[in-house]
Amino acid sequence: MSPTAKRNLILWLLGGAIVVAIAWRFFDGPVDSALSVAGHPSPQRLAWWCSEIGEGWFIAVWGISFAALFLLMRRPGIAAKIFFVGFTAEMTGLAATICRTFIGRTRPSANVPQGIYGIWHDGHWIIGKYEFGSFPSGHSAVAAGLLTAVWLFSPRWRVVAVVYAVAVMWSRIAQSAHHLSDVMASIVLSVPIAVLMNKYFAAANEIFFQKLSQKMGTDKPAG
Repeated sequence: MSPTAKRNLILWLLGGAIVVAIAWRFFDGPVDSALSVAGHPSPQRLAWWCSEIGEGWFIAVWGISFAALFLLMRRPGIAAKIFFVGFTAEMTGLAATICRTFIGRTRPSANVPQGIYGIWHDGHWIIGKYEFGSFPSGHSAVAAGLLTAVWLFSPRWRVVAVVYAVAVMWSRIAQSAHHLSDVMASIVLSVPIAVLMNKYFAAANEIFFQKLSQKMGTDKPAG
């Protein structure tokens, strides 16, 4: 990594940490309350669907399916980009899941005092416990990773990716599954991971799909 890239990464993380801290201290409560859809059936259903499309399995299924489809259509370049976007989203979601497992922040709906509990509470391990898995948001990390990957690869799909990411992030706060700062932390975490994935994985991924296409005999004829 070049000195400039390292500097930019450090500035991004420092700036992001400050923004998250401000949101945590001053905006979590008001925003969480304002966006909550509790007691409103129609917005609750919408939030549920928006949350479902942010699940890692959803992105994995669609990413693999469309990558395979375009590979069969003799478009290995597009197939590689689709796979990269999906794989990047999975990696950013995984990173967020690992972080929140050890941080142990309570969700807004948790039946315990709000706070950070780490991996142990009240004489029990809380690793993997839903109510202690708030920070950062895994769904939001998936959405932020996908958005960043699309932004790097396909300008024509940027608006769609933004709408998708905003819908997923809104749904997590609306369902009282996450605080605003959880969502913002996911963005701070996911963007540099996606950028690094683009730098160190994207080219090899495209070469792999080109070779796979040649082996399958599905690459588009020259001319």
